[in-house]
Amino acid sequence: MSANGRELLYVVRNSPIHGRGVFAARYIRKGTRIVEYTGERISNREADRRYDDTRMKRHHTFLFTLDKKTVIDGAIETGGGDASFINHSCDPNCEAIITGKKIFIHALRGIYPGTELAYDYQYERTGKNDAKLEKFYFCRCGAENCRGSIMKPPKKRRSASRASRASHRSRSGRQ
Repeated sequence: MSANGRELLYVVRNSPIHGRGVFAARYIRKGTRIVEYTGERISNREADRRYDDTRMKRHHTFLFTLDKKTVIDGAIETGGGDASFINHSCDPNCEAIITGKKIFIHALRGIYPGTELAYDYQYERTGKNDAKLEKFYFCRCGAENCRGSIMKPPKKRRSASRASRASHRSRSGRQ
């Protein structure tokens, strides 16, 4: 039970995908707002300073693009809370949606207890070094339709309904 007497939606524990993960503690209905992604609000320039892909041996960042000027860093003191432990999947059961100036994780479909919550990180492509970055941002989701990378699929025509969905931000991509 949570502090408000309601049954918890999820728990954080070790994940077979990567590190720690978030798992449904009870059935979560499609469309349910599960958790807010929180953290320090910083500029793109500051995000690039903190997370330089050329100096990193492996990918491990907690950045989320909120808008053209603002990135949320879920790793810094205030932390991303439990949402920062949600792993990537190429076959996600959740999605990140920007509402106002906040990012919330919502269920894309019904999620059964014990199932790991995951959304598609969709790291931004720059058109430069994408092949190299795909290898750096390799995917461990294990889905049948795995792209092999947590980067956004190569561009296709974008529908208007996708415009409000949030995406993680790779450090090498300037916006």
